[in-house]
Amino acid sequence: MKRRSVLLGALLISATTWVAAQNAWPVRPITMIVPFPPGGLADLVARPVAEAMSRDLGQPVVIENKAGAGGGIGMGVAAKAKPDGYTVLLALSSLTVIPEADTLRGRPPMFALNDLRPIARFTADPTVLAVRAESPWKTVKDFVEDARKRPGAINYGSSGNYGTMHVPMEILSQNAGVKMTHIPFTGAGPAVVALLGGQIDAVSSGPATVLQHVKAGKLRVLAHWGNGKLAALPEAPSLKDAGYNAEYAQWSGLFIPKDTPEPIAQRLRAAANAAAQDSKVKEVILSAGSPVLYQDAADFEKYVQADAKRMAEVVKRIGKLD
Repeated sequence: MKRRSVLLGALLISATTWVAAQNAWPVRPITMIVPFPPGGLADLVARPVAEAMSRDLGQPVVIENKAGAGGGIGMGVAAKAKPDGYTVLLALSSLTVIPEADTLRGRPPMFALNDLRPIARFTADPTVLAVRAESPWKTVKDFVEDARKRPGAINYGSSGNYGTMHVPMEILSQNAGVKMTHIPFTGAGPAVVALLGGQIDAVSSGPATVLQHVKAGKLRVLAHWGNGKLAALPEAPSLKDAGYNAEYAQWSGLFIPKDTPEPIAQRLRAAANAAAQDSKVKEVILSAGSPVLYQDAADFEKYVQADAKRMAEVVKRIGKLD
């Protein structure tokens, strides 16, 4: 009887300690993995969001850019991280594509989609087709007709195979019946630098990544993969309006390892919500060309699952790549 009482007492102390630890969380800095280099959409969103979450949580949220494999390396690291809330992931929509692409290639996926739990979506923008301002293409029809006349001669850069800059160009190529040459980089930032330097001819990127160069007169946007008009680039037509059935949205969102304790997950959810409502966050992201389009955890999870289903079909159409 005495032994049972001692054991019960130990269990109660352990449970009390665990609850106290959850309530005290966080007690040290949190790492936000951004699976792309600086300069792209993920990094542009992550920095103001991390700053706002730091204020709300009372601990620094430190960004760690961990690029490679179209974002897959950093996403895989986050998926396998200890589920204690001290590692979070700011991912783009390539998250839903990479596991399917790895399976198509016949190799073990770097992570499974259900290894990660959606917490909040911050942005959801159609990508835009950008070329240098001095290029010969004034409209998307000019661009497509030239690609049709010279199969493979026009090249475009991306953040990696099956990534958020590769998939929309493949969707356009398939719909328009043209062939272009894909040149993968480690992220949107390096790809845009290559475009500005004349090493490549075009990119499909989130508006935030190219807007400053458009305003500076260095790049021209021919079209976008959304519907209607873009607030940041109102003169750019949608591909649908130009006669191509091509649609794609590049979203950004916060994820955590799936087994993160519920109290910590809810604390992060509240901090993400506060960040999305923060006027400074809205101002910084909007000035880059991407309005905040927040979705809370439950709606974001449904959105991710629907996007994954749609993208699986796109990946199958693209086929196996080296």
